[in-house]
Order: sequence, then structure tokens, then C-alpha cells
Amino acid sequence: MEKARKVFEMTDLSVELCGVKLKNPTVLASGYLGVSAGSLLACAKTGAGAVTSKSCNMQGRKGNENPTVITWGDVVMNAVGLSNPGVKEEIEELEEARSELKKLGVPLVASVFGGTVEEYGQAVKEISKTKPDLIELNISCPHVESSVGRICTFSSDPQLASAVVKEAKKNTNVPIIAKLSPNVTNIAEIALAAEKAGADAIAAINTVSGMKIDVRAKRKVLSAGTGGVSGPAIKPIAVRCVHEISKAVKVPVIGIGGVCTGEDAVEMLMAGATAVGIGSATLYRGANVFSLITSEIKKFMQEEGYAKIKEIKLEE
Repeated sequence: MEKARKVFEMTDLSVELCGVKLKNPTVLASGYLGVSAGSLLACAKTGAGAVTSKSCNMQGRKGNENPTVITWGDVVMNAVGLSNPGVKEEIEELEEARSELKKLGVPLVASVFGGTVEEYGQAVKEISKTKPDLIELNISCPHVESSVGRICTFSSDPQLASAVVKEAKKNTNVPIIAKLSPNVTNIAEIALAAEKAGADAIAAINTVSGMKIDVRAKRKVLSAGTGGVSGPAIKPIAVRCVHEISKAVKVPVIGIGGVCTGEDAVEMLMAGATAVGIGSATLYRGANVFSLITSEIKKFMQEEGYAKIKEIKLEE
């Protein structure tokens, strides 16, 4: 018993992401709880290894009319429409959270989006003033229109994805994460294009495009019609995408999609992820989800004889 306890205590859950150290591999995914300084700090205090703010753009967005979020079984579907107050207001929230996050040793990831390549660059330049540890380029939201069609067009085309990353890199010295969409034929190709353009990491996946119809009312349930599917139901898709990406690129991958338990997180790590995004699990397991998942990862490592996160690999 004493030996088992010693092994448990020696288990190292820390990971390094683009030169930034995380005390554990869990990362609050963008769009969940990261809407204010208070919510970012709450997640940090309950065990998140890093926290990501809700995506913002230069001018802000009202978003879609209700209903925008529905849940059933293992599915969460949303068409919020990237509502946000804009970069200036977001900067105020991030600056309020930054000093306390540093005291807690929890890195801050600032997420931005834009309607054009140039707008991405402008948003990155502005958000860099808060000195976040990392910047996420959300080029993959499946239900928001832009000047090139849907925002996800940026992550559906290698050239557009490359252009956005290059523009972002010109406007900051902060490491850049490109967040990709699963709604493509070859996600590894998009990831490789982003890497070649200078992306320091890849986040995958964003939500899967879907639709729900109320057969009694004969109407689409979400006001926008289509929405992004998340939750445990999409985990197999996310694991497959992470595995394909990790085989194609050398930069670290943040695995996102349906992770609700420690073993879910381990599955992402085995697929090739360096860190694991936690989003819809906050709805299923509550505010302590980060500490719960971290504890479950640690227990798994102790039971299977892993001393460090990087030792968790898929045998192929």
C-alpha cells in the first residue's frame, strides 16, 4: 500500500505546450465558461491546466436568436453564433484575469476569429496587448457567416488556413494555435498547411455540423437551422482526427471533442495529443470536472505504471 501511494504521488501530470508549462493536460475549451474573468478564474481554481477565453472578433457579434443550445443524451448542439462584445471589451476581461491566473500558475489562451484574413490579423494584434500565453485562431466555427461564406471555410481550404496563420504570425510574437474543423475531407492536410504557415500548435476538433428537426412541429429546432454538435457522441470523430493530425505534423496537438472522463482524456493522449480540451463535460459533470478528470488520469497512470504524461502512447 505504501509503495502504491508513493508511485501515485510521484506521478507527473505536467505537460509543455509551445514552451508553456501546464500543471496538467486539461484545457478549458473556448466557448465554455470562458466568457468573463470570473469564469476563467473559476475554472483555473477548480483544476484546469490552462484556460481559453470565448472567441472574440474586432467589432463584436450579437449572435443568433434563441433557441441556440439544445442537449439530449450524449449530444450537445449549439448555434450561438459566436456572440461576443468585441476585442476591446474582451481585453478588459483578460487583463482582469491575467494577474490572478499567473499566481495560480494557469496559462491563458486568448481565442479570436474574423470575417477576413485581415480581420484575424487585427484581432490577434489587439488581443496580444493582454500578453496571453497562447493565442487560438478559431478558423472553424460551422455556423457563422463571413465574407468568404461560412467561417469554417478558413479551415476547409489549405490556402485560406495558411493565409490566416501567416497574417496572425505577422501581428504577434505569442505562439499561435490553429483550431480546425472536422467538417472536411482531409483534416491532416489542413493541419500541415497551418504548420507550414507557422502555427505553433493545432487544436482539433471544433464541433461537427448537424441539424435536429422537431417532427411534431415540422420545424428545425435551432433558430439558425444547423448547429455544431459536441458532447460524448463526437469523441470517436475527434480521436480519429487527432490521430491523423499527429501523424502529419510535428507541432503539439490539443485534442478536443467529447472528453468527459480521465480515460477519455487518456484516449486523446494515446491518439497523439499533448493536451486535452474540456468543453461540454462542464455540463455533464459540473464545475469540478477539471479536478475530477485530472484525478482519473492520475489514477489510470498509477494503475498502468506511467510516471509521466508523455509516456502515454498508442502501440501501433
